[in-house]
Formats: sequence, structure tokens, C-alpha cells
Amino acid sequence: MPSGMGAVMRAIGIGVVMALSAAATAGPTASARMIDTAGRPAGEAHFKAAPHGVLIELRVTGLAPGPHAVLLHANGVCDPKTGFASAGPVLDFELGRPHGYFAKGGPKPGDLPVQFAAADGTLHVSLYSTAISLGDGKRSIFGRDGVSLIVHAASDDYQTQPEGRAGARQACGTIIRAAQPGKRK
Repeated sequence: MPSGMGAVMRAIGIGVVMALSAAATAGPTASARMIDTAGRPAGEAHFKAAPHGVLIELRVTGLAPGPHAVLLHANGVCDPKTGFASAGPVLDFELGRPHGYFAKGGPKPGDLPVQFAAADGTLHVSLYSTAISLGDGKRSIFGRDGVSLIVHAASDDYQTQPEGRAGARQACGTIIRAAQPGKRK
């Protein structure tokens, strides 16, 4: 084999190994199409499993500049006619845990840090949660009634029940599990 051909074959082999390695470490993913209270598209969220939690990338438009509570809610239903009340309370696997990082006995698994919309009303963030998973276990956000991601009108005080004085629900997205190669739904 010519010496140039050997280098090409090694490069192809390395590429195949890297691709197979990436596929083997790629965990479950999910996404949510965010809508506003009029039912119009307002953005999207992408969820990717990591070794000890879930990375959430969220982009929402049409918000007031400033702080907004971002919470996972217990039902995978985003009905704008109900002001997204259809999404239910903040996600809690143990039922009865208080909302908020500063609440005694809290937080709930659905509690996430406050995020800030820019002057143009765009919120674009990456969040990480160790309280949930995209798998099939105890901390999975799949199974029961699904889960929704909600962006609220105001900040979260991290202790007032049930939603930290976060105000109206402004954008909602039902989280949908992506099909996993080799698995049936």
C-alpha cells in the first residue's frame, strides 16, 4: 500500500472510532417548543443527558427585559386558554416538598435558577439540573403525565409557596423525548 494511502486509512480509522465513541456516550435527549399565552411560537428548549444530570438550553423571545422564573411543571400540557395552569404545579417527585432553594425542606426537582431576558426581550440560557433525568428511573421527567417547562413573568424569591411569587406563566413548552436509536417508544 502506498505510504499516503496508509495515512488516509489511519485517519479514516480514527474518524470511525471517534464517531462510534461519540455515539456511545450520547445520552437521551428531549426538546420543547415554547409557546406564548396566545399560542404563538415563542422559542425552544433542548435537553441533553449528562453523566450526573441534564443540560437545558433555552431560548425564548417576547419577554419583558429583566428577571424571569424558569420552572419545570408536573404536567406535559401547555394550554394557553388556561394561562398554562394546565401544566400543573412545580415538578415534585416526592409530593409535598416545598418550592424554593431557601424553603425549609426544599427545593423541588422542578426548581431552576432565575434567568434574565435582555433588553430586546430574548432569554437565551444554558441551565444544568442534577435533580432530574431523561432516562426511565425515579428522577425521570417522562412517564407520569409528562413535564412542561414554564417561563414566568417575574423573578422567583425561592421560598414563597407555591411558585415563589413568580407571577403569570408567560411561555410554556411540553418536553418531548427524542427517539433513541435502537429503542422503541
